[in-house]
Amino acid sequence: MLQHPLVLSGQYGSPYTLKMRAVLRYRRIPFRWVLRDSRWDDLPEVPVRLIPVIVFPDVEGRTDRGHGEAMVDSSPLIMRLEGMVAERSLVPADPALAFVDALLEDVADEWLTKPMYHYRWAYEADIDKAGKLLPLGQNLQVDAAQARKMYDFITRRQIGRRAMVGSTDANAPILEASYRRVLGILTDLFATQDFLLGSRPGRGDFGMFGQLSQLVKWDPTPMAIAAVEAPKVIHWVDRMDDLSWLEVDVADWGTLEALPSATRDLLAEAGRTYAPFMVANAAALEAGAEEVVCEIDGQEYRQAPFKYQGKCLHWLREGYAALAGSDRTRVDAALVGTGCEVLLG
Repeated sequence: MLQHPLVLSGQYGSPYTLKMRAVLRYRRIPFRWVLRDSRWDDLPEVPVRLIPVIVFPDVEGRTDRGHGEAMVDSSPLIMRLEGMVAERSLVPADPALAFVDALLEDVADEWLTKPMYHYRWAYEADIDKAGKLLPLGQNLQVDAAQARKMYDFITRRQIGRRAMVGSTDANAPILEASYRRVLGILTDLFATQDFLLGSRPGRGDFGMFGQLSQLVKWDPTPMAIAAVEAPKVIHWVDRMDDLSWLEVDVADWGTLEALPSATRDLLAEAGRTYAPFMVANAAALEAGAEEVVCEIDGQEYRQAPFKYQGKCLHWLREGYAALAGSDRTRVDAALVGTGCEVLLG
């Protein structure tokens, strides 16, 4: 266990912040929670202004401004913590199963985030809630005039970024149908088990939780859909927020060869949506194209290329190449027929 607590800084309306807070709670890693950009935020600067931020103590245990290393990006943060703390790991010992789990995390982080952003900034009730609540994380004492200015600023900025992440009127049916299918797949999963791989959570569970913490618990339009179609998912999100109480054993991991049928359905959903987008995005970046154009679920999907998601596909392929030959064969067998094969070709 770490000698000194970490600092986690973010906001309640951030899916990646809540993802990392849930990871730290489940792994029982001590941390101090700080609202980013509030008057309590005394953290060192980070190279990129993203949330969440985790600050690792310096040799004297300090994490205040100018002390300790500050780091962003949830997936690398998870893996750094794996190298620091062995107990209650999120990574299965089986490298092939761990690879599929990492793929599921990336599906949540890089695809399910699109419906999450879409619902928040495409519907009036959701825009209004976000515009009113998000700025309060920085200052609860803001007066009415300043609150109005902040509302106007954040809503204009975020609505203006919709197309960048694929939230357009043309893409809306694709994103919204995918969200509803994910709700249905997870509902089927919870008929037989509690987590994607077995009786203990992995990286994929926390990736799904992060996006769903907003979709089923924060934004009015997708919340209403989940209340009707997926009450089990809502309860699962409540549980995932703090799993410090859950006792786990290494035997609680399932096996790659016996993945639940619903988890395979989730991989097929990734093959239907995430995979064609990620491959087309990488091709657009390589060609220097100004637009990603691909077919998703029988419909044309368009958005601007996204460099970070190009890096994600590169890292995924690196992880696949690093597997032993026998484990790559097992991964291939697990993914066959899902549509995810194109990611690794």
